[in-house]
Amino acid sequence: MLSKAVLTVAETTRILEAARAEAEKHQWAVAIVVVDDGGHPLGLLRLDGSAPASSYIATEKARTAAIGRRETKLYEDMINNGRTAFLSAPLQGTLEGGVPLIVDGQVVGAVGVSGVKPDQDALIARAGVQVLAG
Repeated sequence: MLSKAVLTVAETTRILEAARAEAEKHQWAVAIVVVDDGGHPLGLLRLDGSAPASSYIATEKARTAAIGRRETKLYEDMINNGRTAFLSAPLQGTLEGGVPLIVDGQVVGAVGVSGVKPDQDALIARAGVQVLAG
């Protein structure tokens, strides 16, 4: 039998707050979502001024990063580089901004961000992920 870490409410809150601090530092209105390893939402923050659609998109980015076990930018790059058949994959968040949360080599969840430019979304998500790196 294998054992694996799971995210608690305390870690989810710390991740959301770190990502929020990064977004607010730049005055970026975004939605931030933390999901578990199966892509189920554990926490969501939609900052003032963020479009309602950002919550949905951030959730899908996080879900895709969790179940795909990789950053969503890799999927976006794959499609942009001509592998258009991947568009038929049953994943909705294949845009940059989803980053997996890895503990002891295991994906325990992911952070998804939506609302600004793709690399800015990813920067915010990585700020949240860094909480578990320390």
